[in-house]
Amino acid sequence: MHTYPFADLALARRLERAEATSNARFVELRAGLDPGRGACWIEVGGTYAMYDGPSSPVTQTFGLGMFQTPTADDFDRLERFFFERGAPADHEVSPQADPATLALLTERGYRPIEFTSVMFRLVAGNLGTWGHGDYSKRASGSPLVPESPSPRADVTVRVIGADEVDVWAKTASAGWGAAAGDFMLDVARVNAGAPDGHLFLAEFDGRPIATAVLAIHGRVAHFAGASTIPEGRRNGAQLALLDARMRHAAAHGCDLALMGAAPGSGSQRNAERHGFRIAYTRIKWRLSGKVKS
Repeated sequence: MHTYPFADLALARRLERAEATSNARFVELRAGLDPGRGACWIEVGGTYAMYDGPSSPVTQTFGLGMFQTPTADDFDRLERFFFERGAPADHEVSPQADPATLALLTERGYRPIEFTSVMFRLVAGNLGTWGHGDYSKRASGSPLVPESPSPRADVTVRVIGADEVDVWAKTASAGWGAAAGDFMLDVARVNAGAPDGHLFLAEFDGRPIATAVLAIHGRVAHFAGASTIPEGRRNGAQLALLDARMRHAAAHGCDLALMGAAPGSGSQRNAERHGFRIAYTRIKWRLSGKVKS
């Protein structure tokens, strides 16, 4: 019998570090493919700060206040990192962060701009391996991991080959909208060369209709990049992609799956149908301004 672990600080640290590492690896690969972009990342007090361009969704921090108490000097360094590159200072902050984090954010004039449901579930093929951080003992009495619904037989999912990057990117951008087209093409090109990143394509009657990304770090499978073209929706493509990535994660030795979704969104509902549960709701805080002298 296997149960969920408690959504405590130890779990939150594991989730935050996995997502931070996933984004840091993306930035490293981006820097290699496009040196002129200036993509880079730093670590300050256990916080990972990524820069991938002023308007990139990757340009932000993860783990602020999660691994040590942040100081005013830490904030100065992080803000300088972003402002010197012409980007706002964005921090995605877990409610598990040290309370000093919130005090400094408000004192320095940050404002909340976005919420994210951070979701997790155990990887079915490796439930017996759960035990890192003594989770197995603390999970006693928690709800059982539910059975996932079976995907439709007429929706097929596969990991794309190197020659299918453009097909994946076009499908992803059609699902996200024209504004995200260039970014999704970049995502495809970067992840196509990543040893720990995998691009998935869902097809309905042989036609590409949906995409997703899987990155693996520290036995945590990070699910991201979910997108379905408008005319391909309501065919179960995202459930099929969740199922395929879960199986892929199990085959690669993962014991935990992670994903983020807008609260109450279709993505969150699909994840919950597939056995994910909310660990916590994260808030993105933003400060726009110049480097302090």
